[in-house]
Amino acid sequence: MPAILSAHFRAVPRFVIAAGLIMAAGQAIAQETSSRMDGLRLSNDAPIQIQSDKLEIRDQESKAEFTGNVKVVQGTTTLQAGRMIVQYSAGGSVAGGNADIEKIDVSEKVYLKSGTQEATSDTGTFNLVNETLVLEGDKVVLSEGKNVFVGCKLTVTMRTGEAKLDACGGRVMIQLDPKSRKPSN
Repeated sequence: MPAILSAHFRAVPRFVIAAGLIMAAGQAIAQETSSRMDGLRLSNDAPIQIQSDKLEIRDQESKAEFTGNVKVVQGTTTLQAGRMIVQYSAGGSVAGGNADIEKIDVSEKVYLKSGTQEATSDTGTFNLVNETLVLEGDKVVLSEGKNVFVGCKLTVTMRTGEAKLDACGGRVMIQLDPKSRKPSN
């Protein structure tokens, strides 16, 4: 039976996880690309539901480890992975719903979706102290509809929404569908 934890995490600030993937078609493809990314979000005012095959809470270490078919849902945002480790400040408790979360590490086929925006990677780290998100892997894929961005490392500064996609020795790949551009006013 899956472990289910549903709690309101009061310390999770509103932050950008990824996306805003539509860019102007004329941008060049290079070893890295930078852009402002808006979209996939978690907020501090909506409950979070976490499901997994197993949950191990180690309050002495301020850690909770979810393993096997991990699924996190908050509003319209879903995160899935094989494993998730939540690091929280001393004195907090994940089971009690009063954890000040400092860092979340996910691994084993990471999948993130909100609305029409999706991201996949091998691993991910959400650092809530310095408000950064890093998705890494042999192939990090961001997509919205037919627009696709591929690299090996995505770094997002959650406070500003600024993002950088690295190619790690190769080249980033961007595929854009001109029909997906929003009409200008």
